[in-house]
Parts: sequence; C-alpha cells; structure tokens
Amino acid sequence: MKLIVGLGNPGRQYEETRHNVGFKVIDELSIRLQIPLDKAKFNGIFGQGVIHGEKVLILKPLTYMNLSGESVRPLMDYYDIDVEDILVIYDELDIPVGKIRLREKGSAGGHNGMKSIIHHLGTQDFKRVRIGVDRPSNGMKIADYVLGRFLDEEAQQIKDAIQKSADAAEKWITTPFLQVMNEYNTK
Repeated sequence: MKLIVGLGNPGRQYEETRHNVGFKVIDELSIRLQIPLDKAKFNGIFGQGVIHGEKVLILKPLTYMNLSGESVRPLMDYYDIDVEDILVIYDELDIPVGKIRLREKGSAGGHNGMKSIIHHLGTQDFKRVRIGVDRPSNGMKIADYVLGRFLDEEAQQIKDAIQKSADAAEKWITTPFLQVMNEYNTK
C-alpha cells in the first residue's frame, strides 16, 4: 500500500496560498485516479483506491501545517504502511517558482510541516516531491510569504508544477522512485 500526502492548511482563507500546493496536488490526484477524499479520520481527509493492482491512499492532513505528523503517523499505523511507501508533497522556498525536485530522504530544511512528520515518523527516510515557491525578495517575513497568494505571473508556472507533481506521484505508484526521480528531476 502506498500513501501520498499533500501538505497544506485547512480553511478557505488558505486555499490559494503558497503553503497549500501539496493540497492542490492531492486534489488533482483525487480527480485523476478517481479516489474521492471521502474519509475523515486521523486528523485529515483521505481516500483509498486501487491503481494498477496497488492499494493507494491519498491524504490531506487537517492539523494545520506545523502539526502534519499528527495526521500522517496514525494513518500510517492504522493501515500498516511502511515508511518506504510514503510520499510527501509540499512547498519549498529554496526552489524557483514552478520547478519541482524529488528526493528519497533528507532534512526538513526549515519546513515546519516536514519537521512534524520527521518527528512523528522518527526518520527522515521517506520520499518527497518539493514544489518551488521561491523566497520573498522584498524583506517580507517567511510566514507572511508562504501564507500569501501567488502573483498573477506565477499562476501558470504553479499550475504546471502541480500537474508535474501529480504526474510524478502517479508514476511512483507502479515505478521505482529512483527512476521517477531521474525522469522528473531533469525536466
């Protein structure tokens, strides 16, 4: 069984913010894979389906970003999912807007949602798709920036990044992650 987690914040006021690109990818996967987000449990909303013979869960933690691990860990335990079968999708300040980078493991890099997941899983060794949102250039505080909306000129780049991230996540269901990484990190 595979678990694909998209990070974000619940609530209408956060829907279109930089911090919610992970949620956007889960919404896209829900449509593509025909897996409705119809279960509310484990401090999140999630759906379950079978894709090419593989059981797949998609999850949007509703704990707010900084407590994401409080949703991921109980779901993982309940369904007995191994850490190597988890993919987390989230926003990344150190990548230009619209670019994506896949990694097999690594530190939180200052991302509080990732810090929470690493803390609750007790390891950094899980797969991730990082979607570039860039850093503020005008001295704006990071919190204000990530909770802000994309500029009009960034809209298409983010839309494309969400599609590419969903492509990569979907491919990972049936393809070794290293192969997916090699393909999507060069695009």
